[in-house]
Amino acid sequence: VEALLERENLGPTGVGPGVALPHARLENLDRIVGCFIKLDRPIDFNAVDRQPVDLVFALFAPLSSGVEHLRSLALVSRTLRDPEVCMKLRNNENAATLLA
Repeated sequence: VEALLERENLGPTGVGPGVALPHARLENLDRIVGCFIKLDRPIDFNAVDRQPVDLVFALFAPLSSGVEHLRSLALVSRTLRDPEVCMKLRNNENAATLLA
């Protein structure tokens, strides 16, 4: 959490209406890891568009991951900027079908 807060202090990580992509590099990781969180109630995320956030995808990468980290960020960002994808995520109530 500390690494995410440090990164967030550099600038907001909101990528679209109601969507945030906080990310950090960590020492003890050997691969890139992501975590999707769908909030019950939107929160203020200090996003550039000033919209409260209800979809969060946290991305963690090893300190040594340069290009891979940037590619992963770009892929997740592009995906979460798609209004149809976000609508499906918001409407999905079953965690087991999120990956389908």
